[in-house]
Amino acid sequence: MAGSIRERLVAIKQAWAQSGRLLTGKPDPGHAGRLPPGQRLVTNWPVLDLGIKPDISTAEWRLRVDGAVANPIQWDWASYLAQPQISDVSDIHCVTQWSRFDNRWDGVATSHLLSVVQPLPGANVVVLHGADGYTTNLTLERFAGDDCLIAHAHDGLPLSREHGGPVRAIIPRWYFWKSAKWLVRIELLAVDKPGFWEVRGYHNEGDPWLEQRYS
Repeated sequence: MAGSIRERLVAIKQAWAQSGRLLTGKPDPGHAGRLPPGQRLVTNWPVLDLGIKPDISTAEWRLRVDGAVANPIQWDWASYLAQPQISDVSDIHCVTQWSRFDNRWDGVATSHLLSVVQPLPGANVVVLHGADGYTTNLTLERFAGDDCLIAHAHDGLPLSREHGGPVRAIIPRWYFWKSAKWLVRIELLAVDKPGFWEVRGYHNEGDPWLEQRYS
């Protein structure tokens, strides 16, 4: 059942990519407005996934960081919470057209995580892996942004299962598919490795201001 739901969802979104759905042709590279082209503002938080919602307890959750790093790590929940914690407020822009302003996130800064694992000189790409089999790629530079974090809370509450709890990535300024849910692995690579949506017609970068919805 879950497999058939996943297949239908993927087929629909691939069709969107092929048809260029939601594209306005009016990019806003100067960020003249707070809302990117083609987006609509919502106050709720829509739920999107691949028809699978992993149920991971904090007791069983692990985050592995490996690949092109000098110090591979595996954090359990206690190790993760023992890291310096930060709060940040940012906007969400989903490729399915909705945006939500002023989301408060709590978690571990990606810059801190990178300081622990020490990327090797050839590392250029980060691939995020979710427990549902989802992956997405971004440059190391973007992953290291000062507003990026590995979050466990949203607006003062623990991340719910439906929104990627116990832990998800938050990569503001890019379409939200780059912020992988149910995060269990972070892989650093020297060569780019497009993720789940990137190999199915979606843009490799995903800048909402440039309308980089599709490849």
